[in-house]
Amino acid sequence: MEGEASIFATKMPTSIPLSTNQTSSVGCPPVGIHLEGLILPPILTIDVILGLLGNLVALWIFCFRMKVWNPNTLFLINLVIADFLVLVSLPLRIDALLRGYWVFGDGLCRINLFLMFSNRSASIGLMTVIAIYRYFKVVHPHHRLNRMTKRQAGYVPAFIWLLVIGPRVPMLAFNHIKGSGAKTQCFFFTSYKEASRAIIVLVGMHRILSVLEFLFPLALLLFCSARISCILRQRKMSKAQNVRRAMRVCAVIVAVFFICFLPGTVTTAGLWIIASNRPLDCASFYTFTQLTIVSFGLNFLNSALDPVIYCFSSSMFRNALRDSLPKALRCGEKGDGEAATSTSGTRSTEGQELKSMAAVEKK
Repeated sequence: MEGEASIFATKMPTSIPLSTNQTSSVGCPPVGIHLEGLILPPILTIDVILGLLGNLVALWIFCFRMKVWNPNTLFLINLVIADFLVLVSLPLRIDALLRGYWVFGDGLCRINLFLMFSNRSASIGLMTVIAIYRYFKVVHPHHRLNRMTKRQAGYVPAFIWLLVIGPRVPMLAFNHIKGSGAKTQCFFFTSYKEASRAIIVLVGMHRILSVLEFLFPLALLLFCSARISCILRQRKMSKAQNVRRAMRVCAVIVAVFFICFLPGTVTTAGLWIIASNRPLDCASFYTFTQLTIVSFGLNFLNSALDPVIYCFSSSMFRNALRDSLPKALRCGEKGDGEAATSTSGTRSTEGQELKSMAAVEKK
């Protein structure tokens, strides 16, 4: 296929009518985007408002309300950073959608596209690390990974960021501005007849990464969830608090994966298949283009949903958040004596569970 849809190229001129029988030597023409200017502005605006509110509260708690940081906290704070990077760039995209053209120049266009595509990869990688860390804490409590120092734990998100940024750096090397004046657009995908060979390769690499970076982490998440459920039931610990917490963490992360990242992965794979096997099926190409546009609105919803992950995956964060609320808003708060007794009992129970797990592992 020699035609590729634009992403976030708003209010482009009306496209040439598409037909599955089109046999033009140049393939499908560039597709005119009509849904984008109608659907994405309200969706992205909601993403930005909810995401900034939730992540600002999370950042305040991490920096000023939590006195002790553990490896899980370091992973979470990196997820906050990933969310902020994309949330501060989305208003530029919303402005372009509402205005109908891009007014911020080539430099901000490159940075904007780089941040938007990097956020998805960073969020997926960091959420997977959080789930795996919880898996080792519960299923393999004596593994040396559970004894990581904060400095050692810092290497993990650093490695994730290298994996994320490396393949996206080439996006910063190319001019993605199309048109001029009131027709200026900032988008990554373009028609192949207007693109250089390097851009075509970059688009192909993006497609492959978009699919693989979803499928491989999802497989790890499902494995962790299944192992936590299976092994801990065998050890008769299914009612333990740490077990329930681990299951909730994995369930929430898997839910975010399916809601935010699955639609975009499916539509990207659809465009990939059409490009490879049905290059002149312009009607299918147009359909998947529109679905891809809608899916990108969900893609950035993860930045608004991530604060839910903070609450489920860190009891320290949850307690700090509860203690920061006015007493009238603290749902189900116990008295000091009862809370102390409950906390002591929970620690005692968890200690017995760890001893029991150690005994089982020795057998």
